[in-house]
Amino acid sequence: MRREGQPDSKACAAALRKVRRRIIPFLITCYLAAYLDRVNVGFAALTMNADLGIGPEAYGFTAGIFFVGYCLFEVPSNLLLDRFGARLWIARIMITWGFVSAAMAFVTDAWSLGFVRFLLGVAEAGFFPGIIYYLTRWVPAEERAAIISLFMTAVPVSIFIGSPISGVLLDTMDGVAGLKGWQWLFVIEAVPSVLLGIAVLFLLTDRIEEAQWLDANEREALSATIARDAARTIPTPSISVAETLTDPRILLLSIVYFGLASGLYGLTFWLPQIVKNFGYSNTATGFMTAVPYLAGAIAMTAWGRHSDQRGERVWHIAIPCFAGGLGLFAAAFAQTPAIALAALTLSAVGIFAALPTFWTLPSAILTGAAAAAGIALINAIGNIGGFAGPYAVGALKQHGISGEAAVASLAGVAMLSGLLVLVAGYSRKLAFGRPMVR
Repeated sequence: MRREGQPDSKACAAALRKVRRRIIPFLITCYLAAYLDRVNVGFAALTMNADLGIGPEAYGFTAGIFFVGYCLFEVPSNLLLDRFGARLWIARIMITWGFVSAAMAFVTDAWSLGFVRFLLGVAEAGFFPGIIYYLTRWVPAEERAAIISLFMTAVPVSIFIGSPISGVLLDTMDGVAGLKGWQWLFVIEAVPSVLLGIAVLFLLTDRIEEAQWLDANEREALSATIARDAARTIPTPSISVAETLTDPRILLLSIVYFGLASGLYGLTFWLPQIVKNFGYSNTATGFMTAVPYLAGAIAMTAWGRHSDQRGERVWHIAIPCFAGGLGLFAAAFAQTPAIALAALTLSAVGIFAALPTFWTLPSAILTGAAAAAGIALINAIGNIGGFAGPYAVGALKQHGISGEAAVASLAGVAMLSGLLVLVAGYSRKLAFGRPMVR
């Protein structure tokens, strides 16, 4: 028998099955489109840079400046999502970033590319942390690592799917209707974002209580479970948004994510050029580049599920950070395409395996508007690494260092993230407590 005040476990399980069928696949598809629009400049650069006269350092800057706009508007965007609801705000984000992404087809030099990339960051700000916050209101704590892992497979899967498509577009669409292949790449790959943004208005539900696709018992059981998790989260009666933004735990997690983002985007924006330097065509480069991301997608889901099964978070973040850094470092010494691809695959596996489990940590210590602000701040500060990583690689290449060695220079930052997670997870002074280590 169910004890008084306890959620109905069968009804909750039935509700979660419906959430997995209705919400999760759709959010994965949205994130897939978003991430492809964010990083497809890496493939466009194979021919765009020569057409526009953009050098390595300028390319690194323009690719990374996306994160300046993204970071500046991250926290305000997530607070507005909390105020206006996920359905309306996520639709706004997706539609605007789709149009801005298409506008990159008409840039004429490094300055205009940088300006549009900055606007793309402004348009997309709040999407990812908004979805993470949204999931905390629909998925119980004990299942979040697995669900977030599943959601975040959109990152490697988008590149796994998008890399071959981008390579083919560069080779087959060049000259069609007077546009270059890289211009068609931006236009064609922006269309799904706009269409999915419109679909958000019809398919997402802001609150469990409003979900007519759940029956009354399911809504009640799932709401009670989420409320129970929230009651266990904060040891003090309330934490203000201002206190959240200066909380040393949140700031430390931001630094950890900085290291992960530096490695991730340094790899993402430069990997196509590293592979093509071995003499492959654009199409072949697309298929070769897809390999590390397929491995990363598999690792994400398996590692996140393992973290939930073991009830452990810290080592499930630290170990992949070390593996990701080791892969980046090994790539610097690769003498053949096969060894380079193996090293970069290890790096992708490590970085992608760490990400979803990392995002269970903020929701373990915060709820409500404080969670929205905290998650956004971590994502904003961390994604400065998305600017620093690509720019550092470009600057190193500009000064004569090979692309492989430049990417491998980020290995130390990724490994530092692993060490900081260990310090944070086991430090009484930082007061992460049991939810961190579990």
